[in-house]
Amino acid sequence: MLAGGSGTRLRPITYTSAKQLLPVANKPVLFYGLEAIRDSGITEVGIVVGDTAPEIQRVVGDGSAFGLDVTYIRQDAPLGLAHAILVSRGYLGDDDFVMYLGDNFIVGGITPFTRQFHRDRPAAQIMLTRVPDPRAFGVVELDAAGRVAGLEEKPEHPKSDLALVGVYLFTPAIHDAVATLKPSWRNELEITDAIQWLVDTGHEVSSAVISGYWKDTGNVDDMLEVNRLVLEGLEPRGTVDDSCEVIGRVVVEEGAIVTGSRIVGPVIVGRGTRVTGSYLGPFTSIAENCVIADSEIEYSIVLRGASIRGVRRIEASLIGHEADVTLAPKVPNAHRLVLGDHSRVQISS
Repeated sequence: MLAGGSGTRLRPITYTSAKQLLPVANKPVLFYGLEAIRDSGITEVGIVVGDTAPEIQRVVGDGSAFGLDVTYIRQDAPLGLAHAILVSRGYLGDDDFVMYLGDNFIVGGITPFTRQFHRDRPAAQIMLTRVPDPRAFGVVELDAAGRVAGLEEKPEHPKSDLALVGVYLFTPAIHDAVATLKPSWRNELEITDAIQWLVDTGHEVSSAVISGYWKDTGNVDDMLEVNRLVLEGLEPRGTVDDSCEVIGRVVVEEGAIVTGSRIVGPVIVGRGTRVTGSYLGPFTSIAENCVIADSEIEYSIVLRGASIRGVRRIEASLIGHEADVTLAPKVPNAHRLVLGDHSRVQISS
């Protein structure tokens, strides 16, 4: 499990938080991956960590809460997916393994793919999905028979619309491939180059185009979209007071207080949060110990300890830990002008 990236596309949130721990429906993205790994029958997990290692170790612990045995593997710098395999060599030994990117989200888990891998045991098994703009991904070209013919990392002129999903299954043959690599133009050891080496040297590389939903939650838009998808599966629970109107699937976790508000689900309200005189619209996740007062918000994620007071209206937003959002003080409307001689100005208000 890779959890060492810096999350540049999610700054400023990731200046202070690991991107893999940002919540989807009030649960860190990383947890969904760990649960998918567990559900596939795997029990031993090495988590590759970087600068955010203490935060990830504090939250995940020894893995026993997930039914897993977790070991932490230090990667001093994010030098590519293949580099993560290189630094994990001692942990992996000669075992087959799954490499799972910790900020990826796959509906339906990975169990069908691990079963297929155990049955056929190719040198590598990759998962693909069709994307509108492949230039942002590792791209795979298949031949007329559907076999993997070529791979490129973030090509300027993609040869297909098939992008690599962030889950890979390997036999120990991948170590021989990684040992041959030189840093790419990005100064990284590219997993696409390693898999290409397997293809070129006659190893079997199988692929499957996934039919379910997949997202790399590397930016705010993708985080909000995954949050929307997960919230659609909520089972309502919890209570609000009689002054509230609740429509649709709403979860109010234990210890949350909701008064004088209108909630249109799917919505989740975390433990210890207080919502008063507000509107919570569809696809909104409010984490624990937040305050939402006299405000309106929908299609948004609010992280632990944030407060929103007297604000209308917030949409499609990601609000960080302990953030404080308030109404700006009212000031007189005025125009400030510096006009040259003989100017002619028309002002509509």
